[in-house]
Amino acid sequence: MLSWWADHWGEVVGFVTGFACVLLAARRNILNFPIGIANNIVFIVLFVSTGLYANATLQAVFLVIGVHGWLNWHAARLAPTFTLRTPRRAVVPLVVAAVAIAAIIYALLRWQGGSVQPLADATTTAVSLTAQYMLNRRWLENWLVWIGVDIAYIGLYLATGLPIVALLYVVFIGLCVQGFRGWRADLPRTSEVGAS
Repeated sequence: MLSWWADHWGEVVGFVTGFACVLLAARRNILNFPIGIANNIVFIVLFVSTGLYANATLQAVFLVIGVHGWLNWHAARLAPTFTLRTPRRAVVPLVVAAVAIAAIIYALLRWQGGSVQPLADATTTAVSLTAQYMLNRRWLENWLVWIGVDIAYIGLYLATGLPIVALLYVVFIGLCVQGFRGWRADLPRTSEVGAS
């Protein structure tokens, strides 16, 4: 048992903190950010040890972005509504940014070497950054982006021997569906496009 724990402690702690973080985000609870930051630290250690360098770097970036989200959500506590729609004008820049970030990360991973899945590592990293930015802005459609990238993460983590983390991402998909439904119910019926 101790040997198993020594081999999988990062996955287990990451599972618990990740689950709590996404559950709290789905419920629009600001405590998702400090728990998410703890999750980022655990996953940095885990992903470096398994050769997923872009995902490890992503966790470091998430840590910084988590502070931004925490401040944004704190400022929004007095807003008339919490949930906003993704502005139409933001869709193309979000897609372009995700593709550009993925290309840059992929090139860096190929140049640096060592990443076991450079294309998947780069792409999931870029899309996750996009989804997190949308979550920080309280845009409803962040949940749809998370669902898509979580599906990709399941395959990536199974391919790299992290079945507990892959299982966590299966759970994340269910939480994302819950988050989407809950946030959509909070959306004002008269507002088609958010402006935050």
